[in-house]
Amino acid sequence: MATNLVNLEAVGKVYGTRALLDGISLGVSEGDRIGVVGRNGDGKTTLIRVLAKLESPDTGRVTHSGGTRLGVLTQHDSLDPAATVRHEVIGDLADHEWAGDARIRDILTGLFGGLDLPAFPEGLDTVIGPLSGGERRRIALAKLLIEEQDLIVLDEPTNHLDVEGISWLAEHLRARRSALVVVTHDRWFLDQVCTRMWDVQRGAVHEYEGGYSDYVFARAERERIAATEEAKRQNLMRKELAWLRRGAPARTSKPRFRIEAANELIADVPPPRDSAELMKFANSRLGKTVFDLENVTVQAGPKLLLKHLTWQLGPGDRIGLVGVNGAGKTSLLRTMTEAARTAGEAQPAAGRVTVGRTVKLAHLSQEVAELDPTWRVLEAVEAVRSRVDLGKGREMSASQLCEKFGFAKEKQWTPVGDLSGGERRRLQILRLLMDEPNVLFLDEPTNDLDIETLTQLEDLLDGWPGSLIVISHDRYFIERTTDRVFALLGDATLRMLPRGLDEYLERRRQVAEAAAPAPAAPAAEKPKPAGDTRAAKKELQRIERRLDRIGDQEAKLHAQIAEDATDFERVAKLDAELRELASERDELEMRWLEMAEDV
Repeated sequence: MATNLVNLEAVGKVYGTRALLDGISLGVSEGDRIGVVGRNGDGKTTLIRVLAKLESPDTGRVTHSGGTRLGVLTQHDSLDPAATVRHEVIGDLADHEWAGDARIRDILTGLFGGLDLPAFPEGLDTVIGPLSGGERRRIALAKLLIEEQDLIVLDEPTNHLDVEGISWLAEHLRARRSALVVVTHDRWFLDQVCTRMWDVQRGAVHEYEGGYSDYVFARAERERIAATEEAKRQNLMRKELAWLRRGAPARTSKPRFRIEAANELIADVPPPRDSAELMKFANSRLGKTVFDLENVTVQAGPKLLLKHLTWQLGPGDRIGLVGVNGAGKTSLLRTMTEAARTAGEAQPAAGRVTVGRTVKLAHLSQEVAELDPTWRVLEAVEAVRSRVDLGKGREMSASQLCEKFGFAKEKQWTPVGDLSGGERRRLQILRLLMDEPNVLFLDEPTNDLDIETLTQLEDLLDGWPGSLIVISHDRYFIERTTDRVFALLGDATLRMLPRGLDEYLERRRQVAEAAAPAPAAPAAEKPKPAGDTRAAKKELQRIERRLDRIGDQEAKLHAQIAEDATDFERVAKLDAELRELASERDELEMRWLEMAEDV
């Protein structure tokens, strides 16, 4: 029987006039891996701080078993700014001692990209003071993971980690024997790591077995059975469940909930997006040209980020953009934004960016724009416009859209200066959407947003008819909102990845392996003529467009098969067409991979 590590008995915690925790009784045992979710401001961080005895409850009792070793990662580190990374992470261990420990080597490589900490100017001897918040957070996380604990408590550990870092951390935590309690908005991470979920809502904590997929199902079913008045949220949960059950990418195992009940619950829920309808609408709004990049070079100061890039963002394209930090993802979006803002006058260091005449671009950057702090939330939104058309006949007032994004009627009259970081981020997204753009660039849109707000944003984007580029470390959000993934791998090129983020992680592993000492390479081949390279790039784009069309045709065939399920002769014919398309897709993907290696 698992040993109990922490007990909360009838715990209450009040801030001002609001009870964040109201008579909570919970326990954490050996082997538990618990994910904590809930709206921003509902008490997730308060709960784990009380659990870790960083704060005292107003009522009730928190008990830790004798000798329990506890490690906590808060959102604000307590690192000594005068100390070096070595002092904080390795401590007094001699080089041969820590370098001979496989676990320490794995942590340093997973979080910093190598034992020599290549991103830090002086490696392990770098002084912490001048480092960025993201770099300090990695150091604090490494320090915690290197120590031995019975229970680890993490508050937003994936913040400032890239896709590779998050993937490594999930694998590391699954392999550890320590119990875990983690607050995060990263749903892919929750599904990979957690075996139980705590949902913090209005002073109460609801417990669920399983990871995020199981939680979505159980909560949707609980709300349906209880016939709660929160019908809008229930519908969103069912919609997300439908996406999960229909084969969300990157699930490592089948969900543990009851398959029959899940299928019954989503029987009448359509796919999240009608891709063919959205493409048709996007074409009518945007025409044929959105962004065409020809032989473009992107630089950041003296650093070359992208070289001779020929690429096209077409009407209705939904692109996920991933890559190592500093590879040029944000710089590429800035280059395209500048060309659009100046009607094509601002051009990159080399090459040309052509912008469609009907393009109306909205760019969500990582910086939260400053607004007049005396404005009320509703005033800040209505300053853009009072009503918005979100596509597919969905029109909303500014107040209705505010409510959809978690600003209840009374919250809409809060001064902007009193909003939290997450609320300001929500307001920033709201103001962008109110301007009715037909092209959206979203640079790390999930920063500071809770899961409920992310679900609302995904729902809006499902029916939004335009072209979209998303940069995010949130794997779930990229897979949920985009159709194709492109990667900047640090070699000044942009590549489409037919298998998405799984392929990206594989390629990054190959790059790391290739960086190891190897025999001298044979003499380089003569460079191909520029004409051959341009022709190859055009052929790659032709293949990508055909792959998109095949995806649309397959979706239609699946729908027809479902519609004619009782007509076996018709189903057999449709199934034969599906197999032909699948065969063509396999050949095209192989052809794409072969050509991509030579471009």
